[in-house]
Amino acid sequence: MSLKPLSDSDSLAALAARLATAPFIALDTEFLRERTYRAQLCLLQLASPTEALCVDPLAGVALDALLPVLSGNSTPKILHAARQDLEVLWPLFGAVAPVFDTQIAAALAGMPAQIGYSELVRRILGVDLAKAETRTDWSKRPLSDAQLRYAIDDVTHLGALRDSLTTQLHKLGRLAWLDEELHELARVDRLFVDPEKAVERLRWSNELDPDRSRLAQRLAAWRERRAADKDRPRSWILDDAALRALVLRVPRTADQLAGIEEITEGFRERSGAMILEVIAGTQLPAQLPPLEQRVRPDAEFQARVKNLAGVVQRKAAELKLAPELLSTRRELESIARGEPTAEVLHGWRREVIGSELLAAV
Repeated sequence: MSLKPLSDSDSLAALAARLATAPFIALDTEFLRERTYRAQLCLLQLASPTEALCVDPLAGVALDALLPVLSGNSTPKILHAARQDLEVLWPLFGAVAPVFDTQIAAALAGMPAQIGYSELVRRILGVDLAKAETRTDWSKRPLSDAQLRYAIDDVTHLGALRDSLTTQLHKLGRLAWLDEELHELARVDRLFVDPEKAVERLRWSNELDPDRSRLAQRLAAWRERRAADKDRPRSWILDDAALRALVLRVPRTADQLAGIEEITEGFRERSGAMILEVIAGTQLPAQLPPLEQRVRPDAEFQARVKNLAGVVQRKAAELKLAPELLSTRRELESIARGEPTAEVLHGWRREVIGSELLAAV
């Protein structure tokens, strides 16, 4: 196992040739996204049954040689908690496929839905991995041997985890469930936030009256596009508290905007005019309901959601699965409202619990 990262074209081409004939490719990334909208790939870890090593994308080497093996062939790629890795790799390699996600497989086998890699390795393989480098700034160079060893550990056990989890799911009769989950994971449209749906990331958005809900959708879409254009984190453009204050207070003039304490002077100078344009372009009545009269779920609705949550809890206990794997609260709320779009009403979840939830409503 080499600790020194590959950083030249010839070595990368030779690695790609070896991986092209491997039975699987274990894959992980280290990235930085604290200061940008798009994550910056800082290290790429790869393993096969015979080797494990790192590639340094910050060394200036083109990664094109890896394109045929990561997205151009049928060799399985094994990752843990793959979604963020797939997002990071998309600009460089397109859709990385086919993918086996050990976190998803572990959840279907009855483990915690968000189980970490180290804990999974400990449970299944009895190996304790070092955790000292979890807060490493992977953009800094040079990387120490300890950092590189930590990074390589993230891929050396993925093959064994896949084999063990596949055996477990076969015994449980859940391999078809896994295939369905991995198919959804591979959907390219899930790798990005649609600005028009960015409002769904706001936990408080379902507490709004219809007019403020429409404004929240417009403002969240504006923030998402602005963050992408500037390549800055959403919170650097407009944090959630300030966004919520705009939605609740609905300023229509510069003076009203200045009266919102969550809105900084710098933001008003940079973006105040644009925000007022978004608000003016949203179809809103001259008078909105007072804040205390905002629409909130009534007692009957809450009771329906609670009843549905009870159904999920019982079924999860029966199947020995984490309840959140069967359904999220947002999905239960959509079912309680009579909206047939919830994830739980499709695929294996519909067979396992979806029909029962509909009957409970």
